[in-house]
Amino acid sequence: MLTLRTRRSRGKTVTAALRDEFPDTRCSLEHTDAWQLLVATILSAQCTDARVNQVTPDLFRAFPTVTDFAEAPIEAIEEAVRSTGFYRNKAKSLQGAAQAILERHEGQVPDTLDELVKLPGVGRKTGNVVLGEIWNRPDGVVVDTHVSRIAFKLGLTDTKDPVKAERQLNEVLPREDWKDFTHLIIDHGRKTCRARAPRCDGCVIYRWCETRA
Repeated sequence: MLTLRTRRSRGKTVTAALRDEFPDTRCSLEHTDAWQLLVATILSAQCTDARVNQVTPDLFRAFPTVTDFAEAPIEAIEEAVRSTGFYRNKAKSLQGAAQAILERHEGQVPDTLDELVKLPGVGRKTGNVVLGEIWNRPDGVVVDTHVSRIAFKLGLTDTKDPVKAERQLNEVLPREDWKDFTHLIIDHGRKTCRARAPRCDGCVIYRWCETRA
């Protein structure tokens, strides 16, 4: 594995290069508040953000508030989120999270990772998405499949395990870059560094790729 000093230098350089390419990078899950983002992020597990964004407008029209999610027949929520996959588990998580927020947090999404991960269906990844986007203070780098794969290719991590990769990236990247780094890598993964057909000829960070052909 590269030294920490080298990885930190590379992380800084890669982030700057991707910022130049994607100056308008942002979260691709559409939302208007913390609850909507929490719902969308739970639904995004094993599902594309594009599909989630197709589902959530009708979902929030059917269940406008946290209370609506908490009190709705579980079958109605299941049907509304069916197309996102694993719909029974996701509906159970959404209703459980809504009920917990009403019971423990007076209807407001908590703003600490410790409290967020106590909600049904919420892990560090989901919690950090909400903390980063809503309050601009994530507790760590959000590691999705793009981040796990590309950070490994760049030598910023030596593992594809998301929990271990998060710890390593938290050490490599300055806190102020944690949120943007995730969005930049996701943008890069969608446009250029695709898992099945990477466009290496057009990659602005190819020179730092440890697995290049």
